[in-house]
Order: sequence, then structure tokens, then C-alpha cells
Amino acid sequence: MLQLIFRFYSELNDFLPADRKQVEFAHEINEPAAIKDVIESLGIPHPEVDLILVNRESVGFGYLAQDGDRIAVYPYFKQLDVGPISLVRPHPLATTRFVLDVHLGKLATYLRLLGFDALYRNDYEDGDLAHLANREQRILLTQDRGLLKRSIVTHGYIVRSHVPETQTREVLERFCLQNAIAPLERCPRCNDTLLPVEKAEIAAQLPPLTRLHYDEFARCQGCDQVYWKGAHHDRIQQLINRVTQPTPP
Repeated sequence: MLQLIFRFYSELNDFLPADRKQVEFAHEINEPAAIKDVIESLGIPHPEVDLILVNRESVGFGYLAQDGDRIAVYPYFKQLDVGPISLVRPHPLATTRFVLDVHLGKLATYLRLLGFDALYRNDYEDGDLAHLANREQRILLTQDRGLLKRSIVTHGYIVRSHVPETQTREVLERFCLQNAIAPLERCPRCNDTLLPVEKAEIAAQLPPLTRLHYDEFARCQGCDQVYWKGAHHDRIQQLINRVTQPTPP
């Protein structure tokens, strides 16, 4: 048997039992094994890991853990002022786009309301989600650890909260998206883009009072739904104000 000494930092402790949180602990393996597999066997999906130090040296996921190794594992940090270069961090995505599992429908709607590309269907299978995330270079949002452990998934996040607004704040903070919010740019129903449309083109679709009181409209390029800055716009602004408040310490 080979003995390893682990210490997990910050929110990675969310995945550990109480007696292993915020402390060093010993873990035994039968033979040298890829550090990625050992970490995931302890419950931490690899996309949640940003830096692995073995005996104070940065290593990649393929490193074979050896007897006596002291292993420190860190999550994503917005800023890492001084320290070793991460050998596990994936290349940044060209654009921030999401795909969400079947349990996160309300979160998908909120992200779309804030202007983010968020694919969601309530009939996606786990394999569909993993391949979509890989093929379209999307961040996979899920509450299923097993799904995020699939090897083809490179960018992902386990959503901790079960409250949609709190989930939204989590995602905004994790991916530093507070300044990228763009309401009324994406359809909350189908996720396609909204473009301005002349009132005359859609006048027949409008309720009489809307036709009387509003002059600026947008239409979804996918489902043709028409939007305007009515009462729902104030609700979106209130949502933005709530979800952009810093999470209490």
C-alpha cells in the first residue's frame, strides 16, 4: 500500500466529508496511479481543480502518485499573485457559453435573461451534455459530480445552491461575469439572439396597450417572440441588482 498526504483548499472542501475538511489527511492507494483518478476517487471532479502541488511542485493530471507524496489541491482563484504555474488549468474558452443539466432549468432562464448563451433542454442525457460541452466548447453546469468527472469535460462547475438566484450569483462570481451582463440580448425561451425590429413589422402581434405605449421592440431570431421594455424589464433589473450583490462572507 502507498500512503499519500492530501490537503484540499477553499471550496474544494465542499466535496469532502466533515473529518477531511480544511485539514491534512492520509489516503492509501494500492499502486502508483494518475493523480486525477485519485483526486476524483475522493469526490472532487477534475474541472473544479485549478492547481495541484506535489511536494511543492506543480504537476499535471497525468502525474503518477507515489508513496509518501504530500499533495495540495487548489480550486480556481480569481487572482494568484505569486506561485507556481498551473499544469492542469485548461485553455481559456474564446467565449463564455454554457450548457446546463436537466435540473437547472430556472438557472438557464436567468442566465439567458442576463444575456448569456445557455443551452438547456429537459430531455438531455448525460452523454449528450458531456459531448455538447466538449464539441461546442461550453462550460458544463451541473449538480451531478459523476457527470463532471467524465474525461471529455474540460470546463465545468458544480452548482452548490438549490436556489436559482443564488445559483446565478454563484455562476457570475465563479466566472467573473458581473461586467458582461447584457439584458434583452437573448431569448429566455429558446436561447437565440434578440435583434431590434421596427414597430410596424410586428404591430399586428402586439396587445393594444403595448402598441399604444411602447415604440422600441426586439424579436428573437429563433422563435420570433417579440420583447419590449415593459414591466418585465423592471423585474430583470431587480434580478440583476440582487444577483450582482457580493456573496456574504
